[in-house]
Order: sequence, then C-alpha cells, then structure tokens
Amino acid sequence: MNLKKINTANNFRPAWWAKNKHIQTLFPVFFPKKLKLPLYRENITLPDGDFIQVDWIINKLEKKPLLILLHGLEGSSSSPYIQRLMKKAQECNYRAVCMHFRGCAGLPNKYERAYHAGDTEDLNYFIHHIKNKWNITENIFIAGFSLGGSVLLKWLDENPENNLIKSAAATSVPFELATTADTMNKGFSRIYQWWLLKSLKDSFIKKSNTIGVCIDESAIKSLKNFWEFDDKVTAKIHGFKNVNDYYAKSSPRQFLSKIKTPTLIIHSKDDPFMTPTCIPNMNELSNSITFELTEKGGHVGFVSGSIPFFPNYWLEDRILNYFNEYLR
Repeated sequence: MNLKKINTANNFRPAWWAKNKHIQTLFPVFFPKKLKLPLYRENITLPDGDFIQVDWIINKLEKKPLLILLHGLEGSSSSPYIQRLMKKAQECNYRAVCMHFRGCAGLPNKYERAYHAGDTEDLNYFIHHIKNKWNITENIFIAGFSLGGSVLLKWLDENPENNLIKSAAATSVPFELATTADTMNKGFSRIYQWWLLKSLKDSFIKKSNTIGVCIDESAIKSLKNFWEFDDKVTAKIHGFKNVNDYYAKSSPRQFLSKIKTPTLIIHSKDDPFMTPTCIPNMNELSNSITFELTEKGGHVGFVSGSIPFFPNYWLEDRILNYFNEYLR
C-alpha cells in the first residue's frame, strides 16, 4: 500500500505542561485565544425548505483558495478550533467559510430534522451552492473536526469522482460511533457526555417549544447517555430503525477504503472520546489517505509550547501546510 508515513518534522509534540489527555482537550476550550474575526453570515435555503447558516471570513468573490470548515457536535464558528483555523487561513491568503449544521448557528431550524454523524445531504448541497451561485470551482479545500470529520469522510466516500474538492482534512474523528458512545459513558469522559447532551437536549427542547416535536420535554430531559439520545431522538427523527442501525450506517471507519480525494486524517491515541481500538488499520485506508497518529493530543487539542498558559496550536499549521501542497 502506498500509504504516506508520518513526517517526523510535522509530528506533534505536546506541551510538557499539558501532556494529560483531558488538559489537551479542555485547555483550548477554557482558555481560548481571543480572536476578533470579521464574519459575514449567509442564510442558505435547502431543497426541503429548511435552512443553514454559514459564516465567511473573507469576501467570497475574491480570487483566493477557499477553505470550508465543518464543526463538531454542537459546535459553531465560535468554537476555538474553528476560530483559530479561520484566522490562520486568512493569514495564509485563503478565503474561509464555516458551514453550520442545522440549528447550530443560534437559531432553531424549521423542521424536526437536525443533523448527525452520517448526514451528508446539507454538505453536498452547500458544496454545489458554492459552485452554482458563487462560481467557485477550483482550489476548494475542506476540514472537518470530530462529528464534522465524520460527515466529511462519508461525503468523500459517496463522491469518489468529485472534481471540486482538491484535498481534505479530518481531525479527531469518532471512527466507531458505538465504541465512542460506550467510552463517553465511563469515567471522566462522562463529563464530556454530560456537557454535550445538555446542549443537545436544550437545543431540542428549544425547537420543541417553537415547532413541536415527536418527543415531549420530560422524555428528552430523562435521557442519560448517547445511547439513549441517539435511540430516542437521532435515530427516530432521521429515519433509522434504532440506535444500532444509526451507528452501523454512519460510523466512518467503513468509508475509508474508497476515498479518492487526497485526505489527511489526524488522530491521537489518547483521545478521551474513544479507545485505541477505534483506530483503523493501515490496510483499511485508501492510497489517497495520509494518516497521522500521535501519542498525545486529546480530542481536537494538540496543544504545544514550552511556557505554561502561552500555548502554540499545532493543528491549524499542519492542516494549512497539507493543503498548500495541493494548491495550483
């Protein structure tokens, strides 16, 4: 297999003061860089009559490479990793746009349907919206994080002959959704589960008060883990038989062998959202994938730097350097 090996010059070295996986994961959240990004919001009507909102950092009509960003579960353009990469893209003379999944930009979407790890419809529509409305057809790159990375890998599998995306990057992807749900329900990782579930349930309750949904508020509040939420909510409103059907059809590990677009996958062995058993074997990867596996880094963390509380963030540099290899 013609798999590219990890380049040690690019390999991540964790900060000596942030080697713990939870510090790697939480430090960027609780101590984010304070960035003021000049964002322009665009509302896009979808084929089913619903809408998504996207945030542009640079005039979309400028003749520069375009970077599309996909946030993680309950993330947005305000997520620290999105903010840092948008800023870095601007500095590197890219346009950048964050596509919000339905209901993630601050407004409930119109319908009961929301988003999930295997939902590629809205991403596919947005990519073609960029082409058809704004006539952007070359030097388009895309980076997805966590759930956004899962959506991205599935889209790449479904569109092996696409001629729009030059290259892609996926970081901290939950390769096996069932294993991730199990891991998040154990030990300290239950803190992450509690926080994300609270956001998901609050969003769904807010939507239920606006449009009405199939599950009453008390039932939503009683859901205690991802297995229950994805069975009673995600699977039910998105047409899956049950949570097992959703996890089986949407887990991205199964999609890696057919990807033809040059794709960088970055993952840490100590990711607290999952176990090392989720990490794909080299023979599961297509020849178009560069898989970089680090010993440390947490979940979308990758904090380096020698001075405590003055971090360097390796991730955005690595992603932009990879995309620069494919610029025309």
